[in-house]
Amino acid sequence: MSIAIRKPAEIEILRKANKIVKETLNYLENNIKPGMTLKEIDAMGEDFVRSQGARPSFKGLYGFPASVCTSLNEVIIHGIPDDTKVKVGDILGLDIGTEYKGWYGDAAVTIPIGKISEEDEKLIACAKDALYYAIDIIKPGLRFKELSLELEKFIKSRGYTPLLNFCGHGIGRKPHEEPEIPNYLEHGSPKSGPKIKNGMVFCLEPMVCQKVGIPKILDDKWSVVSQDGLRGSHYEHTVVVVGNRAEILSQA
Repeated sequence: MSIAIRKPAEIEILRKANKIVKETLNYLENNIKPGMTLKEIDAMGEDFVRSQGARPSFKGLYGFPASVCTSLNEVIIHGIPDDTKVKVGDILGLDIGTEYKGWYGDAAVTIPIGKISEEDEKLIACAKDALYYAIDIIKPGLRFKELSLELEKFIKSRGYTPLLNFCGHGIGRKPHEEPEIPNYLEHGSPKSGPKIKNGMVFCLEPMVCQKVGIPKILDDKWSVVSQDGLRGSHYEHTVVVVGNRAEILSQA
């Protein structure tokens, strides 16, 4: 496994690519209203990314047909925008990628549509809190498997379970690079595998299920739900390790 160490000039371009991602997410979160369709939300996101001089990198990636993954309610990740209208009480995952001057950005949030249930608030908080907890403990010398185990322990401590078979990842000249970073200890000892080093750039993205972490892919060949059929949540940031700590690049 070869994990790239980025130079300061490369990190600055990655910072710009990721800043556009976060600003797009902020724009959508502030402007999505009940009654809008997922296709309208996707178009808003694409237009904003392009207005910032970047390209929506998900469009066409591995055949994905849209610019924004719009994961509604039971869909945890990779939701395809369609004519479904969002309504009060829904929760909506927004996952966006950009390409800027040959470098990539990636981040995701799960947002409420109007007032949501306390149960859904806790579900969203689990993914968000797990992400920031993991970012806070990153340091050189920590193994990626140790980080995966800490994510798993955090999610389970809240009474939830991580989605299986999907993971965080390295990012840079490609949208997905080494290493793969599951939200659970997949196999082997947490004291095995590569260590985190200064200059590494990667995405952490807790994907949270309520009862069962086994995924099911819907007939559209993209949308991922849990076998428990219940709502899930997803949060993601791109981080760089500099000065012996993780800095969030996807921060407006």
